[in-house]
Amino acid sequence: MDNLAMTNEFSNRLHFVSCTLKNGVGELILDRVDKHNAFDEVMISEMSQSLVYFAENDDCNVLVLKANGKNFSAGADLNWMRDQAKMDFEQNLADANKLAKLMSMLDKFPKPTMALVQGAAYGGALGLICCCDIAIANSRASFCLSEVKLGLIPAIISPYVTRTMGQRMARRYMLTAEKFNAQQALSLNVIHDISEDLDAQATPIIAALLANSPQGMTWVKSLLSSLENGVIDQHTLNDTSERIARIRMSAEGQEGLNAFLEKRTPDWKINTDTAQGNE
Repeated sequence: MDNLAMTNEFSNRLHFVSCTLKNGVGELILDRVDKHNAFDEVMISEMSQSLVYFAENDDCNVLVLKANGKNFSAGADLNWMRDQAKMDFEQNLADANKLAKLMSMLDKFPKPTMALVQGAAYGGALGLICCCDIAIANSRASFCLSEVKLGLIPAIISPYVTRTMGQRMARRYMLTAEKFNAQQALSLNVIHDISEDLDAQATPIIAALLANSPQGMTWVKSLLSSLENGVIDQHTLNDTSERIARIRMSAEGQEGLNAFLEKRTPDWKINTDTAQGNE
């Protein structure tokens, strides 16, 4: 990020996004309260820049996506949508690709990610949540895939939403544009927990993540990504065997095993292995 130096602690506000980093935890905060954190091309660009920064900063071990104000995000900004209607196909395609890139960056972010959700989370906001590894919402959170009401489709977020809630449930909620509440979101795997105090609920989970091997968690995310097609063939067997062999031989893998055998706390800072889980 142009105006942020690499540091182990910082706080910075862009136009529509705030970023903080402290004690290994990065926070990417949607901060456009007057518009219910609806996103446009500026917010998308700022979120993408922030993800690059946090991904490259070795002092960030966990990323939390949250929002200021009453609502997590109302989805797409109306003025942005109005501008899109005036674009030609090539302009629309370029615009859509920027949002697609953001979703992919969050989905493939190399460190554990957590979404803390309050109030409304509509359209693309639901896609952001489904891209995160862990999601917690309060009881008044509400969710909606409302695109068909506007004559549109939830195309860019569809891979992540469908993977999360399953094909059959995705059909229902993408076709009906029904709102669903936090309890329903829990049953659909969109969120993992419901709590009125999102930060308190997140604290022990974050502590557990911070205690783990940073490299190990990065490699777990790469491993799970490789298994998304659900096929267990010889390639899968060979690949998973290679992954465990490689990480056993890595500096961080050796440190973790030795620390366990020696009954001490591992020093994860010793890691010098830059391989990324056989991606």
